[in-house]
Amino acid sequence: MTDLLAQSLAEVLGEPPAPEGTWEREAVYVTAAALRRRVPPAELAARVRAVDGVAEARARPNGFLRIVVDAPGRLVESLDPPALPEPGWPDFPRTWDNPGFVVRYAHVRACAVRRWAGELGVPLTGFRPELLDGPHDRRVLRVLAELPGRAVSRDPGWDAFSVRLALAYHDAHEHAPAVPMGDEPVRPVHTARLRLAEAVRGVLVGPERL
Repeated sequence: MTDLLAQSLAEVLGEPPAPEGTWEREAVYVTAAALRRRVPPAELAARVRAVDGVAEARARPNGFLRIVVDAPGRLVESLDPPALPEPGWPDFPRTWDNPGFVVRYAHVRACAVRRWAGELGVPLTGFRPELLDGPHDRRVLRVLAELPGRAVSRDPGWDAFSVRLALAYHDAHEHAPAVPMGDEPVRPVHTARLRLAEAVRGVLVGPERL
């Protein structure tokens, strides 16, 4: 089933919700849509609860809605990344102090995962979003979840966003690899992480190789 969770939430709310917190334990969005649309918060929360993929939706005392989704990994299935502008960062020095290197190298790593996955037989099909449940995977998802809101913002802050996504992906690449290591067999979690790498590759601006 194609996941259109983010799109469905935006349609019901009238705007993309904003991710909140770290997502380490649960994937939470918040929105002031009820206040902006002058809809009773409890009524709008009930509509949100009917959206497939929503585990919980409730109104806070201040009128904001708190929404919990059951499998945040589903967002990579329907991700429609905007065309991020080229920041114009210098290519050198190629150190972690240079944000241009940090972002470009993350893109290079995501591209390398695609090549390695093809060589090692990690399929793109059979994606199980619930397997993107480790802390490193969730940190990448948490940053990616900002895309819909930033895309409609007057000041999206793409440069800072790109650095945060790149840093989160570097950690995931090193600690939650998308390809089998050593004699490890190909498992469904590798397909899930390959799909996550594909999402990062589609968002960040950079070359395929350095």
